[in-house]
Amino acid sequence: MAIDANGTFRGVTENASHEGVESLGRFVLPGMPNLHSHAFQRAMAGLAEKQSNPQDNFWSWRETMYGFAARIGPDDLRAIATQLYVEMLKAGYTQVCEFHYLHHQPDGKPYADPAAMSLALIEAALEAGIGLTLLPVLYMAGGFDGRPLSERQCRFGFDVDGYLRLGEKLRKMENSTLRVGMALHSLRAVPPDAMRVVLESSLADGPVHIHIAEQIGEVQDCLNVRGARPVEWLFDNAPVDARWCLVHATHMTADETRRLAESGAVSGLCPTTEANLGDGLFPLAAYRAAGGVLGIGSDSNISISPTEELRWLE
Repeated sequence: MAIDANGTFRGVTENASHEGVESLGRFVLPGMPNLHSHAFQRAMAGLAEKQSNPQDNFWSWRETMYGFAARIGPDDLRAIATQLYVEMLKAGYTQVCEFHYLHHQPDGKPYADPAAMSLALIEAALEAGIGLTLLPVLYMAGGFDGRPLSERQCRFGFDVDGYLRLGEKLRKMENSTLRVGMALHSLRAVPPDAMRVVLESSLADGPVHIHIAEQIGEVQDCLNVRGARPVEWLFDNAPVDARWCLVHATHMTADETRRLAESGAVSGLCPTTEANLGDGLFPLAAYRAAGGVLGIGSDSNISISPTEELRWLE
């Protein structure tokens, strides 16, 4: 069985000589890609998995996450991610797409090397031995109305020029186990003009990931400000194709579901997180009937199990 440098099966030769070749065992399966991970959140697993108030929801979970994120530096991130990536390999994931927005110091000031946190993830993946698709995140606004980032969000922020410089630096490090793409945090966090600029850059030649319609509240905000639902607006304003992964495309109309399926883009589903946070149910049957492409991700990393993600999805 011939396997190229990227790990792709390229051919099978029957009755081949066993001399000088590596034995892969009796059964061989393609590796499972993990389409969506926030590595640092593995270390807060359990902190928000309890109800402190009957009104607890995604937004209260987010406040807990922000407080925890403020304590994470490059050395912490490297240690957390290395252990996480080893766990992923043991569970059957062989490639992870790291949706990385923890860019700067907790007060929002860049590290001496603006890529310090990204490099921590690259080093972690190399030490663990997992393939990494690093997706540095563009995060510019605190809502659809363009409000500034809150104090807790400042370490996530980049302007367009700084973001593209980071992407260009990371792109030069690509190799057989590291791929660099781009991530738009969400429509609420990336103004339309900024989105158009980065999508015209060379960074958009690779994978493009986005959080798209996770919460009913953000769907309503998008309708109020942009006059369209998130998936609808994205398809009307961006060249969505097979490069794209729409994460948490949970709240879609029948037409949005059809458009996503026909585009060739991937729906990145994270069932344990979406269930844990009460996000809602993805229209799986209709999407599959329309020929849609899907994959799974561990997202907040409260569970590192592709079989559990697939079981919850089913």
